[in-house]
Amino acid sequence: MKIVYQNIHLPNSHTLAVYRANGGYQAVLKAIELGPDEVIEEVKRSGIRGRGGAGFPAGMKWSFIPKNDPRPRYLTCNADEGEPGTCKDRDIIRFDPHRLIEGMIICGFAVGIQQAYIYIRGEFYRETERLQAAIDDAYADGILGDNALGKGFKFHLAIHRGAGAYVCGEETGLIESIEGKKGQPRLKPPFPANIGLYGCPTVINNVETLASIPTIIEKGGAWYGGLGVAKSSGTKIFSVSGHVNKPGNYEVELGIPLKTLLEEHAGGVRGGWSNLKGVIPGGSSSPILPAEVCATITMDYDSMAKAGTMLGSGAVIVIDKSVCLVRAVARLSRFYRHESCGQCTPCREGTGWLAQIMTRMEAGQGTMEDIDLLQEICNNIGGKTICALGDAAAGPIMGALRSFKEEFIYHVEHGRCMAG
Repeated sequence: MKIVYQNIHLPNSHTLAVYRANGGYQAVLKAIELGPDEVIEEVKRSGIRGRGGAGFPAGMKWSFIPKNDPRPRYLTCNADEGEPGTCKDRDIIRFDPHRLIEGMIICGFAVGIQQAYIYIRGEFYRETERLQAAIDDAYADGILGDNALGKGFKFHLAIHRGAGAYVCGEETGLIESIEGKKGQPRLKPPFPANIGLYGCPTVINNVETLASIPTIIEKGGAWYGGLGVAKSSGTKIFSVSGHVNKPGNYEVELGIPLKTLLEEHAGGVRGGWSNLKGVIPGGSSSPILPAEVCATITMDYDSMAKAGTMLGSGAVIVIDKSVCLVRAVARLSRFYRHESCGQCTPCREGTGWLAQIMTRMEAGQGTMEDIDLLQEICNNIGGKTICALGDAAAGPIMGALRSFKEEFIYHVEHGRCMAG
């Protein structure tokens, strides 16, 4: 299925010529005819929720920007994509950068924004080159600038490269980084819609969210809202990795059964469905689902929440029975310890304790008391930090203890992995 990214298979799909030849920059012209308020209403009607992980309705976020405010307004596109297992945004930038640019222009027109930034992960060096080339072409063609598309409104776009900090994927940490400060999240409220970049009203959306906007305007919010399921409308790119035969990025309608995504799109689980141990459904911060749940669950926000996990960024990490969950979770714990910015005591200290205990348990030196201690530390971190990194560090452990506690007990009793 290709709903939004219909041209991505074409040769030179990243170029302005190919994008224009296949209907590019027509949606923004339609948006100008509709007018700012109607564009926001179309986005609301589409029901699209943020594709970066939080899942907040995009149209509602745009409408939060105060009207008749004399301060400048800004748009920042989150292209940091630091969630382990996620690789969709870099492919959008690599193969369809003009779709992202058009989506940002539409947002800028609707909200009255004249300056926008794309905050891109520093490791995405080649992707940054391609994105900058697309921006340069858009300026040369009059799409960007003081008279964008020759329609009398100003819209400028610049790239800001990050330094690879996971926490800068959080919207206020991203803002701090653009401002030249240490990338540490801010306390909320105030929210970016009122006090964001440079103390001004700011819209922050993910790459996939903004790249979906041209299709929503072209085909209508009601049409897009008719895709997917209730409260999870439209399509989503799932980055499927791990133990599947055809790992990759797949655009499908939200609400698709997880088993269908893996079996019919990703080539099936390595060794067959019976070899599946579990799936991390939304990036490394989302709790793992055991195989029996994976057989029936659907890929939408509500179903994931009911199962005690998250759709998140849509990074589907497939784990077969050869994997030691203790070893896997220990590795994730070390990642979150490394990425904690240190601002909040529960996160700064808690991620270190979790990593120490998990590393000790992985080495066969854990105790039964450690299992209870892990649970206690996770409870003391979750919901007690400025941003969600603390919850992200606790998520993998909480999910593994809930569904695979017997593996932790086996590791303590035998000093080695149940998987062999």
